[in-house]
Amino acid sequence: MKRDYLFTSESVSEGHPDKMCDRISDAILDAVLAQDPLSRVACETLIARNNIFIAGEITSKAKIDYAETAKKALREVSERPNLNWFNEKNCIIQTNIAHQSSNISNAVDCCEELGAGDQGMMFGYACNETAEYMPLAIYLAHRLMEKHAQVRKNGLLPWLGPDAKAQVTVRYQNHTPVSVEKVLISTQHEENIDNKTIYNKVKEYIIETVIPNELRGADIEYLINPSGLFVLGGPVADTGLTGRKIIVDTYGGSCPHGGGAFSGKDPTKVDRSAAYMARYMAKNIVAAGLASRVTIQLSYAIGIPQPTSLMINTHGTGIYSDSEIEKAVRVVFPLTPKGIIDSLDLRKPIYKNTASYGHFGRKGFSWEKTDCTEILKQALTASGA
Repeated sequence: MKRDYLFTSESVSEGHPDKMCDRISDAILDAVLAQDPLSRVACETLIARNNIFIAGEITSKAKIDYAETAKKALREVSERPNLNWFNEKNCIIQTNIAHQSSNISNAVDCCEELGAGDQGMMFGYACNETAEYMPLAIYLAHRLMEKHAQVRKNGLLPWLGPDAKAQVTVRYQNHTPVSVEKVLISTQHEENIDNKTIYNKVKEYIIETVIPNELRGADIEYLINPSGLFVLGGPVADTGLTGRKIIVDTYGGSCPHGGGAFSGKDPTKVDRSAAYMARYMAKNIVAAGLASRVTIQLSYAIGIPQPTSLMINTHGTGIYSDSEIEKAVRVVFPLTPKGIIDSLDLRKPIYKNTASYGHFGRKGFSWEKTDCTEILKQALTASGA
């Protein structure tokens, strides 16, 4: 039976208060890893009004200035103190950093392959809806927020503020995207800009440059600042916290989520590194033509190197059975914490760039490579599948 439905995903800008906190946490992680790649880091940030509170557990030989690292990360978002967003020059920064628990450290260092840094479930997903093997709605929502930052910073729309959200609603027929039906953008702006100008310019310079004409539904609806004024933004208007946009970070709700946040965590934390591996496996499965979409679940127990479970679900689209693909995946991809870290080269300071516009579907990250497609096919052939 033919099924027709709508599906919506959202993204938020780099100036959203939660994303400001993700950025600070990952900037600190990068700064620490740059000096000591074997550091153990679990860093979280809270921001409200002109206060920043940085807390967590960091065991490292690195010596960094947490306050200056945080300020630099936010200056990269905006250096305009006249905006009703945030002014780092008069902010108050407090830190409460301790060492990693010896119990957790011993569990991780239990063997050569490293034990998992915590228990948890991680999901990976890929589909053939876009060239990036990402669901269309979240892919477009991220591109809208990237374009928002671009036209704000290059002076095309200089009256935009850093804080913004986007939402894209896609119509599906038989699990295939056919059109974009609604686009919502709420953006901070300067006080002297009227709503009509905001609507027209955002539509012209952001939405229409990102959403291809052939994808726009016949009755596409644009909702631009539907609440009216949006002058106060960032932590001036709302509190931010690390790890509070995990669906934005992953697949926009197109697959389950294990619940663990990513930002501020070194790769011994499997809720980050194993989620990257799950994406890597899923993307290679779809890129190899073995399925048109796939969901992968991994789970781990603290101190245990091997996952406690691995599930492959191709949603009925696989050219081999899910169990056959699972066997091939176990042969091709290392699933211990050390194996994941080494194969994806995760001890580098690469993480600040993940803090906005999603961790997946973007160039430059090792887990986005499709270099295992042929070996996956060979593993399936060798198994007699």
